[in-house]
Amino acid sequence: MQAILDATASQGEPIQELLVTHGKIPVLVEELIAVEMWKQKVFPVLCRLEDFKPLNTFPIYMVVHHEASIINLLETVFFHKEVCESAEDTVLDLVDYCHRKLTLLVARSGDSGPPEDDESRYSTPMQELQKQAELMEFEIALKALSVLRYITDCVDSLSLSTLSRMLSTHNLPCLLVELLEHSPWSRREGVCWFLSPGKLQQFEGSRWQTVAPSEQQKLSKLDGQVWIALYNLLLSPETRARYCLTSFAKGQLLKLRAFLTDTLLDQLPNLADLQSFLTQLALAEPQPPKKDLILEQIPEIWERLERENRGKWQAIAKYQLRHVFSPSEQDLRLQARRWAETYRLDVLEAVAPERPRCAYCSAEASKRCSRCQNEWYCCRECQVKHWEKHGKACVLAAQGDRAK
Repeated sequence: MQAILDATASQGEPIQELLVTHGKIPVLVEELIAVEMWKQKVFPVLCRLEDFKPLNTFPIYMVVHHEASIINLLETVFFHKEVCESAEDTVLDLVDYCHRKLTLLVARSGDSGPPEDDESRYSTPMQELQKQAELMEFEIALKALSVLRYITDCVDSLSLSTLSRMLSTHNLPCLLVELLEHSPWSRREGVCWFLSPGKLQQFEGSRWQTVAPSEQQKLSKLDGQVWIALYNLLLSPETRARYCLTSFAKGQLLKLRAFLTDTLLDQLPNLADLQSFLTQLALAEPQPPKKDLILEQIPEIWERLERENRGKWQAIAKYQLRHVFSPSEQDLRLQARRWAETYRLDVLEAVAPERPRCAYCSAEASKRCSRCQNEWYCCRECQVKHWEKHGKACVLAAQGDRAK
């Protein structure tokens, strides 16, 4: 967390230099994939256990949140090319991770996006945790998109195995076209087919925000990340020599021409080169799939973790239920104190890009809970309505502060 804050605030010695010098990028990638595997393999088993009735879901939430913290840090530091290079062989694993997240994003593009706050739907702590996990998974996928774009900035220094993984195994250019088509970070709210198209909303800052009509032609950050990644993957000399433009790939890529408007080209002038490439592609004959026999490196973190723990997921879930997710009141207070020290609110507020939001209605807030100092509210009425959900956490946080 401190690394994220330092990198965001650009204070002190650049955090990316410390991560590179001490060889911590591969460690972060492995930790990221380990938490992802835990969420897929252990957490569902844990929830099905008969004696899984947690009095407090904070410990589980912090495990789920750990993946978001790591990908947030990687997004912040991967902007620097030396960080990508220091990932060494684990960049293959990171490419696979990003591909999994983006595939999930495309698969869910028919939905309306992450869940909104609905008090009637989330009445129990576990239901609330599930809502938070769904929202977090959506945000993690968006962070993975940015990380992937930064990796494509380094195509000139990536290994042949990594390029092959991106272009042949995963066919990332076609996946990025799918993302542009569906744009899961944008939606229309209040659509009525015979009256109006509804208000355009974009997911930004962990929530859906309505875009003013005068701003709707402006390129969003996430759309920009997709276009830059496509530019890198299609026009870099290293990738053009290795990407097989089959009839399927040709058909998918030519869909981009409909998006390359004059307004877009004014905002990203370099896309004029991509437009010329697509014009030439339309006249070219598709290439047959390549069948070259080559030896290439493959990602190993996911496979190794799965191999080492295959058949043990139930035992792991039972062990964690007893020793990790069933803490005593005293242990819970100690954990609350450690979390309070880790997520220092004064520092978080110093680097926050916008004013705090009301925990109940999401309006801009100016009042903070006087007991725990963690939640913000716009008025007393919202604080009273939110107390049923916030009360237990508030008491726990206050006890943790007194224990210091």
